[in-house]
Parts: sequence; C-alpha cells; structure tokens
Amino acid sequence: MDRPFNTVSVVGLGYVGLPTAALLASRGYNVIGIDVNEKAVETINEGRVHIVEPDLDVLVQASVTMGRLRATLEPEEADVFMLAVPTPFKDDHQPDLSYLEAATRKIAPVIKKGDLVILESTSPVNTTETIAGWLADLRPDLSFPHQTKTPDVSLAHCPERILPGRVLRELVENDRMIGGMTKECAAKAQEFYTTFVSGECILTNARTAELAKLVENSYRDVNIAFANELSIICDRFDIDVWELIDLTNRHPRVNVLNPGPGVGGHCIAVDPWFIVAQAPEESRLIRTAREVNDAKPHYMVEKILAAADRFKAPKVACMGLAYKPDIDDLRESPAVDIVLDLADKLDGELIAVEPNIRELPEKIAQSGKVTLMPFSEAVREADIVAFLVSHKQFKEIPLKDLDSKIVIRAVQR
Repeated sequence: MDRPFNTVSVVGLGYVGLPTAALLASRGYNVIGIDVNEKAVETINEGRVHIVEPDLDVLVQASVTMGRLRATLEPEEADVFMLAVPTPFKDDHQPDLSYLEAATRKIAPVIKKGDLVILESTSPVNTTETIAGWLADLRPDLSFPHQTKTPDVSLAHCPERILPGRVLRELVENDRMIGGMTKECAAKAQEFYTTFVSGECILTNARTAELAKLVENSYRDVNIAFANELSIICDRFDIDVWELIDLTNRHPRVNVLNPGPGVGGHCIAVDPWFIVAQAPEESRLIRTAREVNDAKPHYMVEKILAAADRFKAPKVACMGLAYKPDIDDLRESPAVDIVLDLADKLDGELIAVEPNIRELPEKIAQSGKVTLMPFSEAVREADIVAFLVSHKQFKEIPLKDLDSKIVIRAVQR
C-alpha cells in the first residue's frame, strides 16, 4: 500500500476509539487498539463489541478475522498514535486531563522518530501543546514541535464530530478540522486522514481546532437551554411546548430546538465547561446555558413527584436511561440523574425502562429501589409514565395503553 503510514495505534477503545480502529482496519491499516479495560480487550479480540453502534459488530468481526485489528493492554510501536480517551471535568467543573496524561505516559516509551501523534479527544485549549510537553519530558532523546521547526515527532489535534447511531458513516463523510502544532504537522495529519475521510480535511492550528470543537458543542448547548427554558415557561401557562415550537419554526428565520430532560453525553454536557474554566469572565452566556440545562433534571423530578402525590403508593415508570435515542450510552445522562434522584425521594415503586441495556448501571442498582422492566410491562404496571428518552420502541406503545395513566413528557414520544 503506497502511503507513509502502515500501523496505527488507537488508544482508548470506547465510543470513538473502537469505531475508528475498525474503520482504519477496513481500509487496510494494521491497527493496534490499546485500552485499560481487560474485558473490553478480550471481547474485541474475540471479534465482538462491548458497545452498541449499528454495524460496528460486523466491522469489528471482519477486521479481527482478517488480522487487521487486535486489542492489547500494553502499547506497541506504530506509525500513528491516536488518543481517544475520556476528557471529563472534576467536581468543580475544571478539566480533568488525567486520562490523557496516563495515555501519553503509556505510549511515550514506544514512540520513535517520524511518528505522528493525534489528539482526537475533545480538550481544553492548549492541550495538544501540553501533551507535547509531557512527551518531551518523558522522551528527551526525541524532539517535538514546540522545541524545533523540524521535530522528530509530529503532533496534531483532530476532534471527532460523530453522532452516536451514525458513527461509522460520519467518521468517513464529515468534514474534519486538522489542527497542527505547526503547518508541517497539520499537513502530515491531513495526509493520514485523507486516506479514509471523504469529507473535507481543513487545516488550521491546534489551538483553533481545540476551541472550534468546544464552540460547536457550546452553540448547541445554548440553543438547547433556550428550548428547555421554553418548556418550563409553557408548563406555567399550560401550553404544549411542541405545538408552540412547531408554530414558531414556521417563521423562515427561526429554528427552535426541541427540549429534553436536560443535556447528556460526553460532549455537550461537558465541553462548554472547558471554555468557562479557561475564560470565566468572558463566557457568561455559556455558563448560564449550562446552569439551565443542568437544572432541568431537577425540574423533571419535582414534576414527577408532584404527580405521585395523588397516589398512596405510586408506581412510576421512567422511560429511557440513555442520553439520547436508540443507543446504550449512559454517560452524563440526565435520565440517569432523574432516576437516581427519584430513588432517593419517591415514596413508591420506581421502574426503569431502557431497551438498549441488559442490567441497570451500578449506581442505580445499588440503590436497591429501581426495577428494570420491558417497556410493555412497565406501562401496564405504572400509574405514572415519564418519557425521558425518545427510543423507537416507545413510539410503538398504543395511545390507548396510556389513557388511564398520568403521562409526563420530557421529550416528544
């Protein structure tokens, strides 16, 4: 294969890393996946997947069978290292780069002259440069872009822009921002991405790419906050918020988003805080939007509890735990927060419905107050049915089955 890269190491085999690794393997690369989760590594090496994503299981199985993809706990030499590990925030909303630092320390011993290191994880501004500094300290025998114009190792930031449920398609079709620490680093990363991305690969510097990804998610967060605030206003006036939004969006220059139980996932619920942490005085609107969206689950809990007061021993079914429809991803899910809060406050029976998981997550299960049920049984048993996620299965519930129930909607069914 006539290209400068043959072996790619993907560090972090989660919702971004594993699809990326499988896609690269399907394009003829030798891919080494690195993860700290021994069970995940074993599962992948058996040709199976540990996450839910359409068509990913088929692609992983084929890649492993062909010998193009294998997972391991320890890093090995490669031509390209892609870092796709979590970048959460701490309790005070400050960025937590500990996973990235651990990943950097992990790969440092096997990096060699001519390698390309790519940060895919969404990160605060200057993180790519921070990684370069870590690597320089760990490998003083090599040079890095902040030290010389002709470094031994190139570094770039190329944040993913994927939507769960459409990951494999969007990894290929979406435009990519490629932010190099130098122009030469960006060009080298572009040469790599154009081998598997059909969208445009746009060159910029690392800091701009880092902030651009944060801005994309902050923009969405602000607009969702507007919709969530509207839903609360509509409750006060006994107005159907979805009818209101439908009417409002008939204006040619208005596009109000749909409200929900809050905002979840590892991107929109997290990334705006990175901007706030680094520029607190200049990001007042972004902070307010985060506060509005973070408060929405508490509002939904109070709404459900108010309805439960009508019953001596209420049975409440919470429909959905994932942070968005038709996936199994529970990271930063407002629905999970709602169920946990209800488990603590509800004087009655609490039922959780999530068709994409087989068992309750540990933090819900350990409460001992929540039962996981199929959606048909849950609707039959419950007095109150709270729709928290718009899973496709819930759209199959006949309206007549809800006639005798109190229905609370955080989302449109």
